[in-house]
Amino acid sequence: MTASKNNVNGVIIKVSGPAVIARSMSGARMYEIVEVGLAGLMGEIIRLDGDTAFIQTYEDTSGISVGEPVAGTGHPLLVTLGPGLLGNVFDGIQRPLETLRQSGGDFIARGLAAAPLETERRWLFKPEVKIGQKVEAGDCIGWVAESGAFSHLIMVPPDVNGTVAELNEGEFTVLDAVGRLDDGRPLRLAQQWPAKIPRPVKNKLDCTDPFVTGQRVLDCLFPIALGGTACLPGGFGTGKTVLEQSLAKFSSAEIIVYVGCGERGNEMADVLSEFPELNDPQTGGRLMDRTVLIVNTSNMPVAAREASSYVGVTVAEYFRDMGHSVAIMVDSTSRWAEALREISSRLEEMPGEEGYPTYLASRLASFYERAGKVECLGGDDRTGSLTIVGAVSPPGGDFSEPVTQSTIRITGALWALDASLARRRHYPAINWHRSYTLYVETLRNWFLKNVNPAWSGLRDTLLEILQKDAELQEMVQLVGPDALPAQDRLVLETSRMLRDCFLQQNAMSEYDASCSVQKQFRMLEMLLAFYSKCVDALSKGCDLDEILALPVREKVSRLREVPEGQCEEQCEALNEELAASFEGLSVSKTIS
Repeated sequence: MTASKNNVNGVIIKVSGPAVIARSMSGARMYEIVEVGLAGLMGEIIRLDGDTAFIQTYEDTSGISVGEPVAGTGHPLLVTLGPGLLGNVFDGIQRPLETLRQSGGDFIARGLAAAPLETERRWLFKPEVKIGQKVEAGDCIGWVAESGAFSHLIMVPPDVNGTVAELNEGEFTVLDAVGRLDDGRPLRLAQQWPAKIPRPVKNKLDCTDPFVTGQRVLDCLFPIALGGTACLPGGFGTGKTVLEQSLAKFSSAEIIVYVGCGERGNEMADVLSEFPELNDPQTGGRLMDRTVLIVNTSNMPVAAREASSYVGVTVAEYFRDMGHSVAIMVDSTSRWAEALREISSRLEEMPGEEGYPTYLASRLASFYERAGKVECLGGDDRTGSLTIVGAVSPPGGDFSEPVTQSTIRITGALWALDASLARRRHYPAINWHRSYTLYVETLRNWFLKNVNPAWSGLRDTLLEILQKDAELQEMVQLVGPDALPAQDRLVLETSRMLRDCFLQQNAMSEYDASCSVQKQFRMLEMLLAFYSKCVDALSKGCDLDEILALPVREKVSRLREVPEGQCEEQCEALNEELAASFEGLSVSKTIS
């Protein structure tokens, strides 16, 4: 399934870390994959100067010496796409880790090669087109049952069209031809696509449906659309990885691609041990049945970090082309940028800000532009979406550094993580004053239609209370809360309730780890109803301390621990209790 090698054969003249320079490379092309040295290390040509090629290797170059050969393969970095992707774990260049472990133990030896998909496994193929039928790029010719209830569509590759001359039903491997076109070209279960070239689509569409995360602070305050992009910056210990894992577990996307790009080994070990054990809240089966993991830890060669991001987004585009909503979590793009900086410095390129290459912003932009809601190729009117959430790890939590700033300018939402919130054990540690989203107006109609017409009004009131709280904090630092008027003290107490009971979530709780938008609305409605009752009571002369001591306040605060199925009933009961509590309070104050 890989292209045959061409006649390019060079010789190494310099080795500098992951960067290798070879001469006598006439005929080589930019971004061509080459085999470096006697060990056959995989590398990519990133610059050509006459017959001299500058190569970044995806493996450790220790032991490679000047004079060893370099052989061209004739093709760029290709991603193999077909049945067997879901539930699998790959390294940054799409080698299956389980196969590598069986070949060389727990540590990946240099020069190991493995087919991305199992070549011996047979899949039952069910054709959907007839002999003599014309097919175009993206047309579905049949399907196989992959994992759980998931039907894996077998599509005509994006650069192929013709008339079906042969198509067979039965069990086939990914290497077998299930049929042929009239010009003799075979049709297989798997196809390949260059990782750095976006897969073509028929048309890009407006993003009108939300990417529901299950996290109240995101869905309510800073939602993004299916097909949107979000930047998730935060310093060490602010919860980037945990939040991205929560999105992978509970978001509304049908297919999840999780890329651990240059992350610490212990974090990726947690992912590898935890994900196979998780139940899927959407299907009731295994979460891995609709997940692809791409693992590139910090001790792996830096060049593979860039490759892992491109491999991940190409896999995501493939499932998008089937008509699915796909989400890719990249943790983190800072490690990718650091790899670009290291390679750039070894190639002696002109450095930009903080030593990053001058093309950093354009590389990031070309990556995030692969997101979107699209009309897929093919004649059956499939629509799919690809949502990209990229974590950024700014040194010292400094959001002014180049990677964060470049990503913020490109993406449609900023989910800014705050170290001070994380230190107070407030998770998700999203700073609601610093974060923003550009998708509010786009998604407004969806929330009004599918959740409640009062959704926007409640969201605006929540933001207003949080803003008033921020304005009062400076005065509180000077004179203390007790010196403030009762109305301002009520704003402070309400803001604290909203932070602790609505914006904060407990990832270890069965009922609070994820929250539907319907439950979010009911919770926010009850919290703001309590606030409204308090304002009315204060206007009648009631004492604030007595108001805040009402038992119903505690019950409203504990709504997040109520199961989804009981929330509606509980809120109805609380509404009656709320009215009775304040009515009694007003009467008692009047009598006194």
